[in-house]
Amino acid sequence: MPSHAQLRDLLDPATTVVLTVECQQGVVGPDSALPELARAVRASGALDNVARLVATAHERGVQVIHAVAERRPDGRGANRNARLFRAAERLPVQQLAGTSAVRVAAPIEVTEADFVVRRLHGLSPVQGTDVDALLRNLGCRTLVVTGVSANVAIPNAVFDAVNRGYTVVVPADAIAGVPADYTPAMIRHTLALVATVATTDEVLGALNGPRRSRLTPG
Repeated sequence: MPSHAQLRDLLDPATTVVLTVECQQGVVGPDSALPELARAVRASGALDNVARLVATAHERGVQVIHAVAERRPDGRGANRNARLFRAAERLPVQQLAGTSAVRVAAPIEVTEADFVVRRLHGLSPVQGTDVDALLRNLGCRTLVVTGVSANVAIPNAVFDAVNRGYTVVVPADAIAGVPADYTPAMIRHTLALVATVATTDEVLGALNGPRRSRLTPG
């Protein structure tokens, strides 16, 4: 785990963005298309921790982006080149554009200052979406990645962000996957190799802590 000073230096509110991944009602809500994943994210406390991070980001003026996966009712433009996509087509709850399934789930709060980025294809919240352009225009240097799932979308987001030059912080208790014991294994053996891993409390402490003074030439 990083020291508080190291984490504080990474998490400058002016250059940090919090990204929530697929924290939508049709994925993590009570009527989820993926009930095992929904139970895991709630039972682990990960969804509550995402909400805490977003709330603090709003208080500290840190930009928040919500990445949502959805599909058109006719399925046009959606991938069908992997078993995951074909299975999703048969699920009883569909992530259809404009429905409650693709709304950000409680207890996460969405404000007018937030961006909601929707994707119709692929596995990544970053690749092929507006996220990277928004991050660059916002002056982002550090991306805090939260949400689901540790199986697919989270590692995709982390790898794509690192490949684009961002420093990534993963609050280990603000992501979830299935089975439950897979998430710590993914974090330890994969994500920790490319991202800074911390706890939600550590990230909150760094965001809320005093900033180092910046000396200006006289």
